[in-house]
Amino acid sequence: MFTVEEINRNSQLLPGVSLGYRIYSGCGSENLIRAAIEAISQDESDCRGRIQALLGHSSSGVSEDINLLLSPLSIPQVSHLSTCACLSDKTLYPTFFRTVPSDRFQVLGLVQLMKSFDWRWVGIIYSATLYADEGTTEFMVEAKKENICVEYRLVYKKTSRETHEAIVKMLRESSSKVVLLFMSLSYTKSFLSKMAAYNISGKHWVGSEAWITQQDLASVESRNILQGAMGFALPGASIPGLDDFLLDLKPQSDIIKAFWEKFFDCSFSPSNTSTLCTGREDLKAVSSDYTDVSHFRATSNVYKAVYSVAYALDALLQCENGANPTTGSPCVNKSEVWEHLRYVNFTTQYGAKVFFDDNGDSMVQYDLVNWHISDNDTVEIVNIGRYDTSFPEGRKFKLKEDAKIVWGGNSPKVPRSVCREPCPPGTRKAINKNKPICCFDCFECPEGTISNQTDSPDCLTCPAEFWPNAEKDRCLPKPTEYLSYEEIMGALLTGLSCVGVFLAFLTFLIFLKHKDTPIIKANNSELSFLLLISLKLCFLCSLTFIGRPTEWSCMLRHTAFGITFVLCISCVLGKTVVVLMVFRATLPGKNVKMFGPLQQRLGVLVLTLVQVLFCIIWLCTNPPFPAMNLKYYKEKIILECALGSAIGFWGVLGYIGFLALLCFLLAFLARKLPDSFNEAKLITFSMLIFCAVWIAFIPAYVSSPGKFTVAVEIFAILASSFGLLACIFVPKCYIIIFRPEQNSKKHLMGRIPPKTL
Repeated sequence: MFTVEEINRNSQLLPGVSLGYRIYSGCGSENLIRAAIEAISQDESDCRGRIQALLGHSSSGVSEDINLLLSPLSIPQVSHLSTCACLSDKTLYPTFFRTVPSDRFQVLGLVQLMKSFDWRWVGIIYSATLYADEGTTEFMVEAKKENICVEYRLVYKKTSRETHEAIVKMLRESSSKVVLLFMSLSYTKSFLSKMAAYNISGKHWVGSEAWITQQDLASVESRNILQGAMGFALPGASIPGLDDFLLDLKPQSDIIKAFWEKFFDCSFSPSNTSTLCTGREDLKAVSSDYTDVSHFRATSNVYKAVYSVAYALDALLQCENGANPTTGSPCVNKSEVWEHLRYVNFTTQYGAKVFFDDNGDSMVQYDLVNWHISDNDTVEIVNIGRYDTSFPEGRKFKLKEDAKIVWGGNSPKVPRSVCREPCPPGTRKAINKNKPICCFDCFECPEGTISNQTDSPDCLTCPAEFWPNAEKDRCLPKPTEYLSYEEIMGALLTGLSCVGVFLAFLTFLIFLKHKDTPIIKANNSELSFLLLISLKLCFLCSLTFIGRPTEWSCMLRHTAFGITFVLCISCVLGKTVVVLMVFRATLPGKNVKMFGPLQQRLGVLVLTLVQVLFCIIWLCTNPPFPAMNLKYYKEKIILECALGSAIGFWGVLGYIGFLALLCFLLAFLARKLPDSFNEAKLITFSMLIFCAVWIAFIPAYVSSPGKFTVAVEIFAILASSFGLLACIFVPKCYIIIFRPEQNSKKHLMGRIPPKTL
């Protein structure tokens, strides 16, 4: 009534034309459909003319039936509150329009609400109506897309005690903390009254648009359900002049008289059961939903619906041959009002934009509201957010930054409603085929893998140089390991090397001091001194194997080891050959050319140069290099020297073995020489130790992991060097120091043929 009067006062809209209206009242679907039939079947001779549009109804089911009657007559229907998504189907309801958003958008908003608070495990209770059935079915489809699971979906029937008890049992036993109550207003009133007897608590309720702003639902019994309830409501609007119009109404028509009698509980006809209405009662003196004119929600949709029809009529009347005769602008040359409704686009006085899409749906905006019930049972429905589809994806739903939210179930914080807590980093998420997608399983990441995100579907393998931490949520650089001077094994081997160098040096000094004594001269002093120097180098070269491998240390350790040991074995071989040559020269009838100092030097030099040449070829082709060994340990890196060319390494080692074996054989042949030549026995024993050490070295070297490979090699170097030092030089030092009487020419002359000396 207010909107039609406002339009008729507007000279810019429908100039020269006045709108009229007929208001029909009905209770129940049958009466409403009967009213619709009556409205469209008025006699054409009626001065009021044929109706141009029908506004209503609020019920989706009734609107469906009404539009099936209107569509064949090309009469548009504009509903202010029918929200069923099914009414967007233009093949079934071609002349249906609405100024209220479709339930599909409410459902999308509800899904975004659940997602924003991470409610992944929810229950649904709905009424046995088209509105609720369609809405909850759509909700389940959209919720599944966002990995939100529905634990249960129960229908509520007003008169079925069995369904009441089933709902109560589920509410008490279910693990979900959030319940979506999708019902029309009348069903919600019935549900709250029935549930009051069961004292349901501990749940956070989310309501549908049909009831979420109805403060008259609040009661002492329903407080535990409605406290903290939230849902989407039609946006509030302040329509200029409507508040004064509603509060200044007087009972001048039958419709207002009927309202007046009900509102003030009086009667305009004398009655024994009620007081007599005077018509002077003041609406402003009564506090009710009607007199609360601070915000209009569904009312603003009625306002938009009337204006939509007015603008469509205005466009129809001003369009002749495709052009507006007043402005000359192009227009839609259609003869039906509903065809012009499709192109309506205007802004109301209070700033609301109105237009319809191809499905007859209007612009989608919702307020997110939250129920605040104080201790004295005062109800305040607070706007805490907004859902607006005109914004881009990701920004359609937004909470107010300063919003104070009350949570259901007496929870001081956001209720946690999940079937399973998210899989933490360090685990992977696995879908259980026998359960809903929200009830997944979490498995710890296998060894060597991590997950650094919540609900990670897979575990990632760490790079070769990294290893997971204890929580398996990060890859940390693997600790490096090598034989160092600081650790016990490295320090012990270093100490043994230094002891070996010291003993070799001490022996060298002893021999140097007693170089003119018979025992030194009798055992080839020049080769003895060279052998002691090479032994010192052997002890020192073991130190190159300790410490962090570098490019130079890797090349030095193997080549120094190979050359010094060949020098050492060459000296021993030279001493062995000298013993054999001297003994054979003393035999009767033997004329053997002596193996003199020059030949000895040349022999040692040539044998050593062969090893030097071999090492040069090795270093020039494929030299040893520092490398990271990841094979032996998963959780750490062994820094070692890779051989480069395995042929080069085993060739160097094989040459040493060949010389050692040759020396052993020659010394073995000389083992039965006279006692004065017992150095051959000592050489035999030293070579036996040397060969035993290096034969045992091969399997130990191949099988030892990591830094122990280096330790085995150092041990072999030290053991063989100590064996040579002890077997060849210790007996002589013993005679020089403790048995000097045996270190005389007389002692030796008594047992050695003169020609030998």
